[in-house]
Amino acid sequence: MKRTKLGWTLASCVLLFMAAEALSAPKSRFHRIHADNPNELRELFVYSEEWMPLVSAHRGGPVPGFPENCIETFEHTLEQAYSMLEIDLRYSKDGHIVLHHDTTLDRTTTGTGPVDSLTLAELKQLKLIDREGTVTNYRIPTLDEAIEWARGNTILILDKKDVLVETCVRKIREHKAQAHVMIMASQIKDIQAVYDLDPNIMMEIMVGDRDRFKQFDQSGVPWNRVIPFISHQPPKDPGLIEMIHAKGASCMAGSSRYLDRDLKALGKPSPELQASYHNLLRGGIDIIETDLPIQVSQLAFKNFSAPSRKAKFFKEPD
Repeated sequence: MKRTKLGWTLASCVLLFMAAEALSAPKSRFHRIHADNPNELRELFVYSEEWMPLVSAHRGGPVPGFPENCIETFEHTLEQAYSMLEIDLRYSKDGHIVLHHDTTLDRTTTGTGPVDSLTLAELKQLKLIDREGTVTNYRIPTLDEAIEWARGNTILILDKKDVLVETCVRKIREHKAQAHVMIMASQIKDIQAVYDLDPNIMMEIMVGDRDRFKQFDQSGVPWNRVIPFISHQPPKDPGLIEMIHAKGASCMAGSSRYLDRDLKALGKPSPELQASYHNLLRGGIDIIETDLPIQVSQLAFKNFSAPSRKAKFFKEPD
């Protein structure tokens, strides 16, 4: 059957439209971690012996010029590394949830006093201060802003501080963010509450010893809904990690209280430090939570790519 002149014209228009749309589509400068739905997020964290080039950035990965718990800092981290972002939640005086670690404003902002002594509008007038004490032009974000910014870019882990776990669940459901927002839960009652309220929400939970393993195993919450956090120190019980892996779950551990301090003190990578981070991974830790996500990612995963079975979740900058 021959194409008519009109048919060719229509086809040409469609091709031109598609080409123009591709050229005008926004380019991403981020190393993005993207799951389309909660099932895919669970699939991402199923245990595999292959290393994933993924870290968890404590408070978003602050560095000089980029304060903690700040969207501009999150962007700076993702420009250079695949990273989940652990963030801290506090209430404003008028009940809004904002990103802030301390109970008071003094250390990290140009304000003073408790976070919940100011309204959201008043908090938005403050400027954030980096860890060197430099005042920046960046402002305190709300949880709503962070959740929408993270969509399609990365995974947020909510350290709820004084915010109720039920409120965190409500916020995630409100934004339909079960595929990219997790909740940090340390108490079994909180873990069960999250699962009962929404079984599609994943959690980072504390499983530091075999007693905690047993408590969680008997909680009724499936292992594919959690990433167990082992320790802020070098793991001392390889058998515990093996038990968690046998359940199909990935393990997380923190390096901020020892290896990161050595890396900061040295000021540059070294073969010895690289070997130390690799030893964490060889010992069964699947995700390292770190204060230095960019440096640790580049040190631990230099020349590494995502394993083929999970490559679809990792999107390189355009």
